[in-house]
Amino acid sequence: MANCKVIAVTNQKGGVGKTTTTANLGIGLAHQNKRVLLIDADAQGSLTLSLGYPKPDELPVTLADIMQNVIDDTPIPDGCGILHHGEGVDLLPANIELSGMEIRLINAMSRESVLRTYINAVKPHYDYILVDCMPSLGMMPINSLAAADSVIIPSQPSYLSAKGLDLLMQSIAKVKRQINPKLKIDGIL
Repeated sequence: MANCKVIAVTNQKGGVGKTTTTANLGIGLAHQNKRVLLIDADAQGSLTLSLGYPKPDELPVTLADIMQNVIDDTPIPDGCGILHHGEGVDLLPANIELSGMEIRLINAMSRESVLRTYINAVKPHYDYILVDCMPSLGMMPINSLAAADSVIIPSQPSYLSAKGLDLLMQSIAKVKRQINPKLKIDGIL
């Protein structure tokens, strides 16, 4: 478990390259013979779509189901919901059902650590787990930061992107102080 690195790819601004970074970094690591799990933590399901699953709403198990099982304290069978991609990465997909998870997390016990509970269970099977975060500062990205060892922040060289980066850095600092003291920033792209 200690050898697995969990990286959250996050920015509350959309369209900055989070999904592209997650997919390409994951596939690159897989090509170096690393065991990689990509977690699509965005209800838009862009990572799921970009990896060739055109109908995410028809997938039988997604991240929303897994997180609901954690909230309900229901056992999750090994490999449940994980799709094996031809590029050598595994994917825990997402779809629109994940949008309701924000509301369900509000009343959940240990709401900030629901995703971490799942990730800790699957860590022994992977060298890297990359989480493609949704563009917000809500409970889903907080769950991702709580579960992560580090953060990669894709950004754009513009005033609005830089302004948003300030808010994100404050959120990361708060998560580090209150929930996950080991969290560090690997870089801003």
